[in-house]
Amino acid sequence: MWCIPELTDEFIERMEDVLNLYERPYNADEPVVCMDERPTPLHGDARPVQVQKDGSRHRDSEYVRHGVANV
Repeated sequence: MWCIPELTDEFIERMEDVLNLYERPYNADEPVVCMDERPTPLHGDARPVQVQKDGSRHRDSEYVRHGVANV
C-alpha cells in the first residue's frame, strides 16, 4: 500500500537528492544500490533434494509456501 506524505519543502528537497543520485553516471568504485520494498515469497521444498550420481542436485519444482517477506 502506498502512503504519500505531505509534499513539504523538506520532502521535495530530499526526493530531489535521491533522484540526482540516480542520475549519476556509473562508478564501479561507488555503485548506487537501490533498496525498494518488494514482497518476496518464501518457499520450502515439498520433497527432499536428490543428489545425482554425478554429484549434481535435483530440486523438484513443487514447493511449500511459507508466507511472504518484504525485501
